[in-house]
Amino acid sequence: MTSGIEVNDSSLPLRRDVKMLGNILGDILVYHGGMELFEKVEKIRVMCKTLRNENDPETYTDLKTEIAELSAPMRRNIIRAFSVYFHLINAAEQNHRIRRRRDYLLQSDTSTQPDSIEAAILSLKDNFISSELMQNVINTISLELVITAHPTEATKRSILEIQKRIADILKSLDNPLLSKKERRKVEESLFNEVSVLWQTDELRDRKPTVIDEVRNGLYFFDETLFDVLPEIHQEVETSLKEHYPDHEWEVPHFLRFGSWIGGDRDGNPNVTPEITWETLQRQRRLVLKKYKAVLVDLMKRFSHSTTRVAVSEELLESVKRDEEAYLANEQKWNVEGEVYRRKFAVMVQRLKEAGESAIGYKTSEELLDDLLIIKRSIYQHHPVHHELKTFQKLIRQVQLFGFHLATLDIRNHSGEHEAAISEILEKVGITEDYPALAEEEKQELLGKLLENPRPLLLLHEDYSKETQEMIEVFQMIKRAHKEFGKRSITVYLVSMTQSASDLLEVLLLAKEAGIYRLHADGTFESDIHVAPLLETIDDLTAGPKIMDTLFKLPLYRNHLKKMGNQQEIMLGYSDGSKDGGTLTANWKLYKAQLEINDIAKRHQITLKFFHGRGGSLGRGGGTLHRSLLSQPVETLGHGVKITEQGEVLSSRYLLKDIAFRSLEQATSTMMKAAANVLKESEQGHLRDQKWVEAIEQISAVSLQKYQSLVFEDPDFLEYFNQATPLKELAELNIGSRPMSRKNSSNFENLRAIPWVFAWTQSRQLLPAWYAAGTGLQSFAQESPENLELLQEMYAEWPFFRSTIDNLQMALMKADITTAKEYTSLVENKAIADRIFSNIMEEYDRTKNILLQISEDEELLDHTPNIKDSVHRRNPYVDPLNFIQVELIKELRKDEIPDDELMTQVLLTISGVAAGLRNTG
Repeated sequence: MTSGIEVNDSSLPLRRDVKMLGNILGDILVYHGGMELFEKVEKIRVMCKTLRNENDPETYTDLKTEIAELSAPMRRNIIRAFSVYFHLINAAEQNHRIRRRRDYLLQSDTSTQPDSIEAAILSLKDNFISSELMQNVINTISLELVITAHPTEATKRSILEIQKRIADILKSLDNPLLSKKERRKVEESLFNEVSVLWQTDELRDRKPTVIDEVRNGLYFFDETLFDVLPEIHQEVETSLKEHYPDHEWEVPHFLRFGSWIGGDRDGNPNVTPEITWETLQRQRRLVLKKYKAVLVDLMKRFSHSTTRVAVSEELLESVKRDEEAYLANEQKWNVEGEVYRRKFAVMVQRLKEAGESAIGYKTSEELLDDLLIIKRSIYQHHPVHHELKTFQKLIRQVQLFGFHLATLDIRNHSGEHEAAISEILEKVGITEDYPALAEEEKQELLGKLLENPRPLLLLHEDYSKETQEMIEVFQMIKRAHKEFGKRSITVYLVSMTQSASDLLEVLLLAKEAGIYRLHADGTFESDIHVAPLLETIDDLTAGPKIMDTLFKLPLYRNHLKKMGNQQEIMLGYSDGSKDGGTLTANWKLYKAQLEINDIAKRHQITLKFFHGRGGSLGRGGGTLHRSLLSQPVETLGHGVKITEQGEVLSSRYLLKDIAFRSLEQATSTMMKAAANVLKESEQGHLRDQKWVEAIEQISAVSLQKYQSLVFEDPDFLEYFNQATPLKELAELNIGSRPMSRKNSSNFENLRAIPWVFAWTQSRQLLPAWYAAGTGLQSFAQESPENLELLQEMYAEWPFFRSTIDNLQMALMKADITTAKEYTSLVENKAIADRIFSNIMEEYDRTKNILLQISEDEELLDHTPNIKDSVHRRNPYVDPLNFIQVELIKELRKDEIPDDELMTQVLLTISGVAAGLRNTG
């Protein structure tokens, strides 16, 4: 298989790799299916490519006939051929990103890579940022990335690991010093990996359990994040020392990773308190294993002898004390003069026993103290300006990861808390119908209960199973703080927050578990942040008022004082987009941040916004650093959290070089934004009032257009359910969480992830762009000056530029010609024709206005590498879409599903997902 795609010159090495991989796959197809399979694949590929270039009706008819006449075994192999090709392209493109970064590093004497940490520091220095202000910048920035198990990663872990090995092999082939013999050996390894890929099942044989998802999440910590996070911090420190040599730099821990996996209870009955506890234990086991491996390595390196160097008295005393306290004679290092090795032997043993026995480390602070004792001693006889990198890195790792590895967020739906509180209050005779109370009455009642130190709970068995489990969740958090440290769980997120009482209910449950404690003398403690999740359009609109109400409550202000006067607020990108379309949702999110930020400033409270972004464009997707750039700059100053979901994890964090690049881009963006805030800059991110008025008008028109189709057209749901593979997606084993809340088929209970995934599979990508064109065009057509204003906004306002660029990406990945195939799945042809005509008209309208605003000739002209990637993939995605439509037609004919047909549909879904990447 060969791509035959023309690409720009900078992609020539990538083109070479893709061609090589395609040829290898072609050989494997011949080996396993003979020339017949190879020729069928090529024939279908050429037909699809011809259709893209010419849209010839005869070719279209021939293609449909060719697909219809395929035997089941041949069809399955053809699906797999195109799917495997995408896995190969993904590996090649990842390696090419690494190659481009390496090229910049090799030219570091003449240029720095854009958006790198060094480029940011140089830029700030050139703008007269002093070392003192730069230290303030570093002290200010804070970014926490939170991995989630949201089910959009359709690719199995075993296939991701093969992709990783293929990328590593491609990287080694770039070595110009390889001999012919070595190159042949490497090429043979490449062939073998592609062969294994072909012979590996793409589909999971069962739905993953929550613990499977935990294991998958921990894989990224094990493979990349444990090493890359401290290296990012070291890169900042190294660059600062190079460009500001006269300052003593202290780089705080500004970049961390958290997790939802095992803690996200919203709509997932499989996440129990026991599962959360096991998650925390697994996280601890992994981080202890990583520390032990580093200590064993350091033990080999630190062979210093007291016959050659003078170690500190502090170290000598600690070794003597610890050997006696923690080691049996046979466990001690047997060379008395090798004091560092003696110390490491103690530390390794205490790590083995951590969480297991009394001699183990109780906290990561104890481990850190031992490392610092060694550090103070080693620099008595080692030159201070020549750092021991591995040892310094371990210190940073302990500071970053503790014994908990990643802070675990707990999330649940506001309705669950209300139900538990209602039952508790009814049992103790306080109120018989708590949900019926007015919001003001709820706040008054909850306030009185929170200010009363007396507990409310009766015996455990007096409550329903649901309320018992809710109580156990909070009791588990209390135990986790004691066992794993308070950093193990720091935030409780409240989904569907619609009022201030939703947060007060959580505080009351926390009080009953002793996490929020009021003492008889009037003093109190609070050990958990309570964060609202604002996600629907209505919730985003109401959010500022909700927070203002809370900030005015004395008891809530007292709680915030214990939290450092910081409030965390999560913003959901999925449900807002599902409610109002991507353009309106993005503006409502931006506007809510500004309004809540102003309210918080009045109350002298700092905010940390938590952006619940998905991988897909319809759920806030896009590159990490551009997502940061698009936020209001004044909201970045006190910390930002962002979810990393689904296939984003593998695309960003499977390979160390790419993980480093993604995180350094984010760090660079945060540094420049913080400098702008500290300088009170008037450039770039800050908004002209004309822009705000324009986007308000555009958003209102766009919302009306979107809702007229999605909520007001009586036939829309019939079209959506039939013209996408939504029903079939439920059979794809990619997540432990149900597709719908409450197992309901109602649209409002359908989760945003399958909503987006289904539209992406059908190549319509409607949630990512629909209605934006109407809003933008209606504004532009009012006057020539309005179009000029939109062009000005695109050039000067990062939020608007990011919005337009993401819309362009969505249109590029959508394909109306291919999408039209899915209308044949709709039983009512009149409904299909009418709604698809609407979608097609809006697509053309959106494309035209986007090109006018960006002043491009074609979509994505401003990002040629991404444009080339989409062009490279399209001729191979198309066959999978055509086959998918035919298979779904057959599958839906029968009341009893055909297992083989369903398997082949799922294979096409997996293949399309691999081809389009950010699918949900």
